[in-house]
Amino acid sequence: MTERLIVAICGASGSIYALTLVRELLARPLEVHVIASPAGRQVMSHELGYGENLSALLENTFRSFRHPGASLVEHRAETFFAPPASGSFRHNGMVVVPCSMKTLAAIAAGVADNLVTRAADVCLKERRPLILVPRETPLSTVHLDNMLRAARAGALILPPAPAFYHGPKTVQDLVDFVVARILDHLRISHRLVGEWTYENLV
Repeated sequence: MTERLIVAICGASGSIYALTLVRELLARPLEVHVIASPAGRQVMSHELGYGENLSALLENTFRSFRHPGASLVEHRAETFFAPPASGSFRHNGMVVVPCSMKTLAAIAAGVADNLVTRAADVCLKERRPLILVPRETPLSTVHLDNMLRAARAGALILPPAPAFYHGPKTVQDLVDFVVARILDHLRISHRLVGEWTYENLV
């Protein structure tokens, strides 16, 4: 079976993280399911300037280097009849990037009120990898409590906090570092950022 992954995009700032992650996934023979909330679409439109047609953005952006074995499936967050809503839909993990505090709260409380939170809830109950990339600062005690609850339920909390030891030159370099960490935890090899070795200390 082709490996499947779910990428959910919420209404927090940081759409470029999602776009870069999808780009990296589609460069491999993977089946990528994308769920964008209405707020996520609005933020992507504002930050990336593509309008409301998410499918066109993804298709046009990645056509040139897309792996011939890759496939992209887009789902509306308002529907509960899409495959990711069911535990019988087998996949290799889900990433919510960027993850808004509203979505974090819903996942932590088990409130599956749209396809994003339902698919995340399925990951937790089926013990599948769930990576949350919360984009907010500073964090209130409510946010921290919700992160702790989600982590205790089985989610991995991966804040988009880039490092600087690799000598980033551009904003994309900083984005790539965060996406590299996501790929690491999905057990997907990449060449975005090299491993830390003794050579880095010289």
